[in-house]
Amino acid sequence: MRLKHDPSALRRVTDPKEFGRVAVLFGGTSTEREISLLTGRAVLAALERRGVDAHAFDPGERPLTDLVSQGFDRVWIALHGPGGEDGTLQGALEYLGVPYTGSGVAGSAIAMDKVRTKRLAQSVGIPTPDYVVLTGAQDFDLALERLGLPLIVKPGTQGSSVGMTKVERAEDLAEAFRVARAVDRSVLAEKWITGAEYTVAILHDRALPSIRIETPKTFYDYEAKYFRDDTRYICPSGLSQPAEEHLGNLALATFEAVGAEGWGRVDFMMDATGRPLLLEINTVPGMTDHSLVPVAARASGIDFDELVWRVLETSFVRVPDKEK
Repeated sequence: MRLKHDPSALRRVTDPKEFGRVAVLFGGTSTEREISLLTGRAVLAALERRGVDAHAFDPGERPLTDLVSQGFDRVWIALHGPGGEDGTLQGALEYLGVPYTGSGVAGSAIAMDKVRTKRLAQSVGIPTPDYVVLTGAQDFDLALERLGLPLIVKPGTQGSSVGMTKVERAEDLAEAFRVARAVDRSVLAEKWITGAEYTVAILHDRALPSIRIETPKTFYDYEAKYFRDDTRYICPSGLSQPAEEHLGNLALATFEAVGAEGWGRVDFMMDATGRPLLLEINTVPGMTDHSLVPVAARASGIDFDELVWRVLETSFVRVPDKEK
């Protein structure tokens, strides 16, 4: 049975039985498996504490068709990176007729692609750091001329800062490209922005309070995100009310531009003039003890278990299409 998308079907749930049998998908085979395991275990424990009939499901170890044969009613997607966050899993679940949390096929696929996200954001007036797509050594001179030094090299479709390198010398660009290309065929160089980093979590079409991120690392990399205890998350972030509203509106506009929905996170850097520049969208953000969405939710009076519950509610916008 296929699914149809019905945003009007989103509702607040009071009885855990309304969710039915829930599979928490985590683990997988991407470069972010380690973080997905942490997220999934935390989500599973939260659902169990709230009385939801929730079960662990690792698609890296069993076929997705088991979701149907074992009678699961819906899925909480806790898979990060390619294969979980890029639309492929969402498409498979659409085909199987199993409702799932968060963004759909198109929104997931576009948001996972940093270059296409930038292009769509720019088309609706959302500023983003200048960048050059790198296909090989023939693009290095253009990147250096256009972006200057330092710059940052990124894989185009990875999350959690996997494969990212700050380049401060022209002779180091080739190695940075090699590191990024080792994990992704799509690579971009981006102008280095010196300024504060902010992130805005979105839940049920509402922007939560922004967070200012401070790290002693060169940038907010994989280690700083998940394992360092000296990374600081300041929420409320200290922005003025107009600046906070502007940042929240930019996050919502970016979400809408790429077709993302339900919940997620949008990351920004402030330039020297205080202008927010879009970095990327995360449609399945981390939910670990170092993660940002739970921090923003707490500032809104939403504890972790309630946050996980509300994310699960987003699965109701995908309704089995009985007419099909």
